Formats: sequence, structure tokens, C-alpha cells
Amino acid sequence: MSTSEQAARRARSYARSSSSSSLRRQKTRFSLFSIGKGIDVPFVLLIFVLLAVGITMMFSASYPNAYYYQGDSYYYLKRQLLFAAIGIAIMFAVSFLDYHYYHRFAAVILGASYVALVLVLFMPAVNGVHRWIGVGTFGIQASEISKFAIILFLAHWGSRYYDRMDTFRYGVVPGLGVFASTALLLLLEPHYSCIVIIALLTVIMLFVSGIRMKWIVIGGVGLAFIVILLWVTGMLSYAMERMEGWGQALVVDRSSELWDTTWQTRNSLYAIGSGGLFGLGLGQSRQKYLYLPEPQNDFIFAIVCEELGLVGAVIILLIFALLVWRGVIISLRARDRFGKLLGIGLIAHIGLQVILNILVITDWLPNTGISLPFFSYGGSSLLMLMFEMGVVLSVSRSANIEKS
Repeated sequence: MSTSEQAARRARSYARSSSSSSLRRQKTRFSLFSIGKGIDVPFVLLIFVLLAVGITMMFSASYPNAYYYQGDSYYYLKRQLLFAAIGIAIMFAVSFLDYHYYHRFAAVILGASYVALVLVLFMPAVNGVHRWIGVGTFGIQASEISKFAIILFLAHWGSRYYDRMDTFRYGVVPGLGVFASTALLLLLEPHYSCIVIIALLTVIMLFVSGIRMKWIVIGGVGLAFIVILLWVTGMLSYAMERMEGWGQALVVDRSSELWDTTWQTRNSLYAIGSGGLFGLGLGQSRQKYLYLPEPQNDFIFAIVCEELGLVGAVIILLIFALLVWRGVIISLRARDRFGKLLGIGLIAHIGLQVILNILVITDWLPNTGISLPFFSYGGSSLLMLMFEMGVVLSVSRSANIEKS
């Protein structure tokens, strides 16, 4: 081959290499989901949509109650906006932190959650229960820390011993120990709805970690036996009080004690029913005018149904479903098993609370106090929720998502 032909070949090779490099640079520049670059934009947008709609509906549901009890119609709105602003900052800050650091400190964080659960027992009771650690005018709910700690620890354990999770020693004992110890402390508060949530989260985390189904079935039977035993011995008296009137909210008997017991659930069903297909309109709810107690908290979705109707409620639930779906996609495409398990656990937490909240406000479950993510008023729950979303976004930064 002549010298001129070799030079021409080198020139063509260089041109192809430069063109390919240019295309790669262009793809990286304009791709929203390039590996190691940025965060998952659709996931962030879904969070912002839910947060914006949630704050709007929280204000609409709360201003009569805020004016009557606090003397300021904007009382809950101002505080929730502050929590949301801090939460957004926390979410983006956490998204820049490599989630593998949590892998290293999983046991420490779990231990801190135990300390918080013990400390809360020495705090003054609020409405007969010990759930908050007071910091000035702000209260931290210890159980919110426990949910994250359990998800984190089981993701840490499941990724470390994945090949042995089908055994009793590595698959059952750690999960059972973490759940039982946390549940015991929650039982002393008492906080039964959180026990239900962490039980379901434990099952999900163990299942995706590779535990055998027979252990889950045996565990379910054993848990049912323990619940019956506690009920017989009278240790579930608080839970039994919350279950009084379950499924009887629409029974009309003003002389019965159930009439007062089911007041909140009954007015929730009135709100849902009066909303019809398209709702009464934003801000036009009737039940929020002191008929439905604490409408800005656990029963806020009843006001959503009343003002936005079935159509609006379904659209919001679809947005929640999209958030969960996108979170699962991010988790499954994580580069390591720890990221997969941690992401799935955190996004399962969102899905579980949405489902359980809807079941409570429609009287399919007893009124046990389960908040609706992004909608219900509450500082510690919103801040912890935004922190968890930041962790999912941290996973998304290293996920194998190039284009979606």
C-alpha cells in the first residue's frame, strides 16, 4: 500500500472517530437520563405535581378549621409551605449524596431509630399517645424515622447476604428481629397503624431479597396468632377502641354510641358521595366546615373527592401510580443490588400509605391514622418523605437509564 493511500485511510478513520465522538457528546449534552448525569426528570416532575396539588388541597381543606381554632385561615398553609421549601432543599441535597453511604451506616441508623422510639415514650402524651419528640413548636414523629431505618437495614442485609436469604438464619431471623423489636416499641406508644405499615414493608423487603414464600406464610400465621393473643389478654384495648364502628359509619342510630364514634368516617363518606363525578369545585366543600374533624390530615382525600369529584380523584391516584412505577423503573435499573432494594423499599412505602389511606377514608379499614403522602398536613412526615425521595433520586443518578 502506498504512502498516500495509508494517509487517506488514516484521515477517513480520524473523520469517523471525530464524528462518533461528536455524536456521543451531543447525546450526553441533550439526554435527560444519561448515566452519571443529573437526576430523573420525570420522577422530579411527578413529585412537584403531587406536592403542588397536595398543598393546594391542604389549604382548601384546612382554612375553615384554621380560622376557627387558630384564628388564622392561613395557619396550616404557611407552615406547610415552609416544610415544603425545606423538604425540596433536602431532597436535592440528598440526591447529590452517594446512596452507598447509607449502606455503611445502616446499623447505626437503625440504632438511632430505636433511641428515638424509646425517647418518645418519655415525652408528654398528645391525645393519649406518645408519638412526638417536641423541638420547640415543632414535633418529630419517631415512627417516620423507623420506617426508613427498617427499609435501609433490610436493603443492606438483603444485598449483603442475597445468596443466603432463602435460609432461616439469614432470611428470617434478621427480618423478624428488626420488625419485632420495632413493633414492641411502637406498641408502647401505641401506634398500631405504623406497626401495620412496617409489617408490610418488612414482607416486601424480604420477598424482593429472595426469601422463600413459605417463611412469609408461616410468619403471617404466627403474627395472626400473636394479635389474637394480645386481643384476648386486653393489650389491644386502644386498637379495639379505634375499631369500634368499623363498617357501620352509615348506620343511622343517633341514640347509639356508635353515632359519635363513627362521626369522622361518616362525614368522610358524605364528602366522597357529595362530590359526584366532577365535584363541587375547588374550595366548595361543605364537610370541611367543622363537620369532618381535622380535614387537613388523614382524611384530606375525602375533601379532594368532594371538591374534584371522582374524575379528579382518579387522576391524582394515577399520578401516584406513575410515581411508583417510575420509582420501580429507577430501582430496577440501579447498578447494584443495594440500590435496587433500597429504591424499591422507599417507593413501596409511598404506594402502601396511599392504598391504606384510601381504604381508611372509605371505611374499608378502621380509622387508624394513616397520612396521605404529599397531601396530609405534617412537618416531620413531609420532610422525611422528601428525604426519601432524595435517596431515590440519588439512585437515579447512577441508574442505567439513557433514554425513556
